[in-house]
Amino acid sequence: MTDSQQRHQIGRMRFDTRRRTLTVVSVTHLTPKMLRVVLTSPELADFDSRGADDHIKLFFPGPNGEPLMRDYTPRAFSREERTLTLDFALHDAGPATAWAMAAKVGDTLEVGGPRGSMIVPDDFDWYLLIADETGLPAIGRRLEELRAGVPVITVVAVDSAAEAQAIETKAQWTAHWVTRDSAGANDADTLRRVVEGLTLPPGDGYVWIAAEATVAKALRGHVVDTLKHLPQWMRASGYWLRGEAGAHENL
Repeated sequence: MTDSQQRHQIGRMRFDTRRRTLTVVSVTHLTPKMLRVVLTSPELADFDSRGADDHIKLFFPGPNGEPLMRDYTPRAFSREERTLTLDFALHDAGPATAWAMAAKVGDTLEVGGPRGSMIVPDDFDWYLLIADETGLPAIGRRLEELRAGVPVITVVAVDSAAEAQAIETKAQWTAHWVTRDSAGANDADTLRRVVEGLTLPPGDGYVWIAAEATVAKALRGHVVDTLKHLPQWMRASGYWLRGEAGAHENL
């Protein structure tokens, strides 16, 4: 086993899952189309989430009384303060968006999980994070957790410059906010053009991709086939699938 293989051991943890009922304590617009909701409950005393791109299930009432489930990233949580932060990209008219837009202090939300965490060690020489708005909560969390001075490049597709976020990080962060054109061109082409123009730092890097499923798949192919990046040092996920509600796929 090489030194790099010994260093960059990506691990997984499994957790016992259960549902928790949380109460809204604050609702804030980060940008015109990104809403932050902070929730609290004594039941968060044993909540655990170790990975920046973990997912929990949110449960919303469905039209026939059966719950509708959606996957969301815990943007932040504090076991001491018993709080969980969720960021909602207001990009569709689904149950999660509808709930978030109507949310007010005192409302409740039922959540489940996470089932586990994929833990990426902070020992890579650089990080490249590519996403649309749905991946921003995970990107924000990873930026806040990375060690001081490590180079990290983000390439994020957004509707307008107003959607760029200010995120505190100790890392050496280079941000590329890619505004979609008026014709709504495919995010895969929009993001790939920026990635093709990047000069990546030397050494071993970790690449993370999250977007619409077909976009994430195309970008993964570009990173592996064209950039010759090692597949074991990357993760690509379809956070949503155009035309299919609630879809989520690891590629």
